[in-house]
Amino acid sequence: MSISKKQNLKPYNTFGIEVFADYFTEANSVEEIISALEFAEKNQLKLLILNGGSNLLFTQDFKGLVLKINLKGIEIVSETDEFVEVKVQSGENWHNFVQWTLAHNFGGLENLSLIPGNAGTAPMQNIGAYGVEIKDTMSELSALEISTGKIRKFTNEECQFGYRESVFKNELKNQFIILDVTFKLTKKNHELHTNYGAIQSELEKLNIQNPTIQDISKAVINIRQSKLPDPKEIGNAGSFFKNPVISKTQFEAIQKEFPNISAYPSGNELKLAAGWLIENAGWKGKRFGDAGVHEKQALVLVNYGKASGKEIFDLSQSILDDVQEKFGILLEREVNIM
Repeated sequence: MSISKKQNLKPYNTFGIEVFADYFTEANSVEEIISALEFAEKNQLKLLILNGGSNLLFTQDFKGLVLKINLKGIEIVSETDEFVEVKVQSGENWHNFVQWTLAHNFGGLENLSLIPGNAGTAPMQNIGAYGVEIKDTMSELSALEISTGKIRKFTNEECQFGYRESVFKNELKNQFIILDVTFKLTKKNHELHTNYGAIQSELEKLNIQNPTIQDISKAVINIRQSKLPDPKEIGNAGSFFKNPVISKTQFEAIQKEFPNISAYPSGNELKLAAGWLIENAGWKGKRFGDAGVHEKQALVLVNYGKASGKEIFDLSQSILDDVQEKFGILLEREVNIM
């Protein structure tokens, strides 16, 4: 394991923000992770665990050790005629993993195609799209406890999944490093989710009447590519804000003033589209220097080149304040601020 000093983190975050870490190392094994943790403890360094770098915004240099997790591998751990359990290491690219499952005709993750990031961060925030979330198929995960170096398994229930939430963002925040994640997927009789968002209309455009899981993945990819910027071309972290969940009473009050507002059921409450709120507050396509709101999807903040993390953060705060003033709804950032 080698440790570098004053490492530029621009290549390691999808926003493309140029900040520096005092110390930086990459771990390709559990043993190297433990060595890095021992180095941080010995030198009393603040620690940042970095995976795909797709869900964070750096607003300043990092005074401590950045540990990038590079664990690789995908394996089938058990299967029956109906189901298969697949274990993926945390450093695997998420979209590549989804495509691997589809190549084997394993169903359950197709709606989550083209989500940026790596497998290890997927359960941390219970990633979701088009009516499907990680919690729907994840059976267990393994995580290393930072304070003890011991490996613990977590069941789906123990992860305490919620909307873009898990125990690793709350009660156990910064206490564990996710090593691998196991999913229970279907081998046949796949349950298709086509009623959320524009999937059905995209399938119709493709002239597909009896879609396969591969067809749904293609439709999702087409939709995402049509309205979301590629981080390799324009710096971004995908959806910057969570979709707010409000009571039916709140929704009815807002609907009286804004009849075109739509909502989706979320338990006994309703989920609003944060992108609609931001767009109708007038922010879509706005640009301030190199920080801006994407022209096709108001939910996405972008770095057009040399924006600082603080400039993007300040833009997000202006949007939060304006949406609250116009609609009475306080949005919440989905991206982690460093």
